[in-house]
Amino acid sequence: MKIKSVKFIKSAQSIKDSIEPNFSEVVFMGRSNVGKSSFLNSLTNHNIAKTSSTPGKTKLINFFEIIYENEAKTIFVDLPGFGYAKVSKKEKLNWEKNLNFFIKNRFNIKLFVHLRDARHPNLDIDKNVNEYLNYIKKGDQQILTIWTKSDKLKQNQLAKMKKEFSDSIFISNLKKRGIEEANQKIYSLLFGNYQ
Repeated sequence: MKIKSVKFIKSAQSIKDSIEPNFSEVVFMGRSNVGKSSFLNSLTNHNIAKTSSTPGKTKLINFFEIIYENEAKTIFVDLPGFGYAKVSKKEKLNWEKNLNFFIKNRFNIKLFVHLRDARHPNLDIDKNVNEYLNYIKKGDQQILTIWTKSDKLKQNQLAKMKKEFSDSIFISNLKKRGIEEANQKIYSLLFGNYQ
């Protein structure tokens, strides 16, 4: 199902100033510089997320209204990248507290999309996030792992990873590979398969 329209709604600092939880939400998260903004732009076919060579540019929780061709509606939530953004320790702790509270208590989140860099599959930070999401997720919530920068892998490396992480999707923003597959998967996890 193709996305028909995309509209920026608002940016928030925490759950307190977030939009009303009226629709199912898809949360996009990943460490700084994983290619999250590029992926969101490719996925929606709109320049909704600012891309930057400086990691950690997204500092707020950004909400976007997504309407598919069949009028199904959801909200995409772009979270700040975790990891090595250049901010003070106090600011970083504050972000983490707000984000943590948001993902744990935002009851209308239906899908966590965890973006990971295919070149670095064993980073502790990603393993920890994955474990944490599996620990906190409720019965009606799901996790989808999407590996970015898969075009940087050799064919045998990619084949090995696809075998190891068979329930994941491998994309390349640069070569526009896997974007359509990711779109269909997100839609089907939210609304079920369509004919």
